[in-house]
Amino acid sequence: MPSALIVGFDPHAVPGMDGDAMRAVLDTEMARFREHGVEASMALIAPDESAEATVVAALSERDWDVVVIGGGIRKPEPLLTFFEQVVNLVRQHAPRAAIAFNTSIGDSVEAAVRWL
Repeated sequence: MPSALIVGFDPHAVPGMDGDAMRAVLDTEMARFREHGVEASMALIAPDESAEATVVAALSERDWDVVVIGGGIRKPEPLLTFFEQVVNLVRQHAPRAAIAFNTSIGDSVEAAVRWL
C-alpha cells in the first residue's frame, strides 16, 4: 500500500484559527486517504523551534512514498525560510519520497496521488 506523510501546522498552535474545526477537516482528509488505498499519517507542527524535531521524527518513522507539505507552511511569504527548512528536512530524511504540495487542507489526497 502506498504511503503519504502530510506535514502541516497544528491548527491548535496557530493563533486565530478554529483548531477544533480545522482538526475535523484534517480527520476527514485522512479518511479520504484510506478510501484511495493510501496509508497516511500527519506530522502537525507548531511554528516554533520544536518543528524540526517533530518533522524529523515523522520522516524517520518509515520510508514514505510521498510527503505533502501544506499550504500554511508554504504560502505565507514571512515563512519562506521555515518552508525551505521543511523541504530540506524531507530531502535529507526521506530522500526517496516524492514531494507534493496541496492548495488547501481538502486536497492533500490529490496532491499525494499525483506522485504515487
